[in-house]
Amino acid sequence: MASTIYKWSIDEWHKLVNSGVLEGKPVELLEGDIIEMSPEGIEHSYTNQSVSDYLKDLLKGDAQIRDSHPITLDNSEPEPDIAIVRLPETIYRNHHPYSQDIYWLIEVSNKTLKKDLEEKIITYARNGIPEYWVIDLKNKKLIVHTEPHNSRYSQIREFKSGTITSQAFPKIKIDLEKLLLY
Repeated sequence: MASTIYKWSIDEWHKLVNSGVLEGKPVELLEGDIIEMSPEGIEHSYTNQSVSDYLKDLLKGDAQIRDSHPITLDNSEPEPDIAIVRLPETIYRNHHPYSQDIYWLIEVSNKTLKKDLEEKIITYARNGIPEYWVIDLKNKKLIVHTEPHNSRYSQIREFKSGTITSQAFPKIKIDLEKLLLY
């Protein structure tokens, strides 16, 4: 006998979250499933905070940098390590950022690299997130995904040194040494 897994809708997920039953549990909604999130290691935590602080300085007045907070997509409410979203920040008083609010997302990956590159990438591309960056701690590189189409990104580039710009802010140079911390 085949078992069926229950898929949660965004509305049901919000009711569950608001009920308090998930309080203190490290979970997120991904593709309608409640997924346990990996605990942060020291390198991940340090990189996440450092990159977030760096981007806050660079993009002050242009975007809000959200650290490990939910975003609301079609059937998912993941908590990317860093979300660069549009201003004013007061629009998030009544809802998490939607896909149209997001300039780009960043995941800091070590133990979660497979999940970030095989699972989350599908959700982000299907929802039209214009840019998805993965800081690969294990291999000390930045993987940049752009041009979302049909649950895939058609452009994938890898960087190990130099500077990079985002599509949203092409005049702002981002130093890879500040992202990869080597």
